Amino acid sequence: MLIDYHTHHERCGHAVGKLEQYVQRGIELGLGQLGLSDHMPLIHVDPATYYPEMAMPMDELPRYVEEVLALKDKYAGQIDIKLGLEGDYIEGYEQQIEAIIQAYPWDYVIGSVHFLGEWDITDFRQTAGWEGRNPLDVYRTYYDAIGRAAQTGFYDIVGHFDVIKRFGFAPLPEEANEKEAMEEAALLQIANSGIAMELNASGLTKPCAEMFPSESLLKRAITLGIPLTLGSDAHDPAKLSENLDRAREQLHSLGVREVATFNRRSRDMIPLID
Repeated sequence: MLIDYHTHHERCGHAVGKLEQYVQRGIELGLGQLGLSDHMPLIHVDPATYYPEMAMPMDELPRYVEEVLALKDKYAGQIDIKLGLEGDYIEGYEQQIEAIIQAYPWDYVIGSVHFLGEWDITDFRQTAGWEGRNPLDVYRTYYDAIGRAAQTGFYDIVGHFDVIKRFGFAPLPEEANEKEAMEEAALLQIANSGIAMELNASGLTKPCAEMFPSESLLKRAITLGIPLTLGSDAHDPAKLSENLDRAREQLHSLGVREVATFNRRSRDMIPLID
């Protein structure tokens, strides 16, 4: 069964395409399961004054859920639609995040760290945020947040584990051991939490030109027994499942034979390649 568990659509402001276009494209591609997983509304900054087109407005969230559930019914028998959410982990806002997660019948929730405070490290408009900062300190803050997110119990999947590398900013080569220790600590927290992690193919088309996570980190995740799933992080129906063939090949080459799927927050492992 082919799956894609990480997608975005026009409601978030920085993607294109309607939900139904993703579903129809998924059917064309022969997907067995399609996860619709748009961004959680902003909760820690004022959407009216922050960078535009970051996430769906809060009043769109129930409409998003209703539309996904309607599409799930409409296309039953053709494709299995999963109601997902990419729910940012933001330190200090755990109560608000938990309320959103508990309010709707999600099949799964992706826990991603985009924000360090009010700085979105994944936004190309905010790369100046690196200026004057020690990259090692930024990496430490990021991986601390990943570890805390895994331990909250809010999430089913950790999203794009090492997305902090997206624009090529990194600690110095002589700080590699410290960087690896941070990554290892975060991976151990994920493993101890029992949740899954995605292999996100979108990094291949970003400046880092590498999937999230890197192959070395992926190998470590496999060794730790962390369940894995697949996501394209498509922001356009035309990009649905982009490079997931390469992601599946990489997993298979590393000995992975099953991937994680979800239904109402319950995980089920299915064959990677049938």
